[in-house]
Amino acid sequence: MSDESFPTKKVSSPPGETATAPPTRTGLDYQAEEKNPTFIELKRRHRSFVFPLTVFFLVWYFAYVILAAYAHDFMATPVFGVINVGLLLGFGQFITTFIITMTYVSFANRRLDPLAAELRADLEAKESAA
Repeated sequence: MSDESFPTKKVSSPPGETATAPPTRTGLDYQAEEKNPTFIELKRRHRSFVFPLTVFFLVWYFAYVILAAYAHDFMATPVFGVINVGLLLGFGQFITTFIITMTYVSFANRRLDPLAAELRADLEAKESAA
């Protein structure tokens, strides 16, 4: 089934066969839109938050794994009752994951979503004008 809203052009094909090129889209040049200062700022804000937090979590995670693999005596140190350092650090991994998630959601709501909404409105206006 072909989409009549997109023009197609004939391409050369072996004798006896007809082929058409994929539909060509008209409208916005999204590669040019990547140079939009709002889009650049959105990417900068996102990366400046996500990359450091990712590095922090990976260092924290691998430190836990390395300690669990090579520092058995340290991880088995009792803290209270049958709870030891390894269990507390393992629980800390879950807590850290939830904290990072909540922090990112808060950051995105405050700093990313307004820019994304502005960018979307601008692109929708340009798309409807095209």
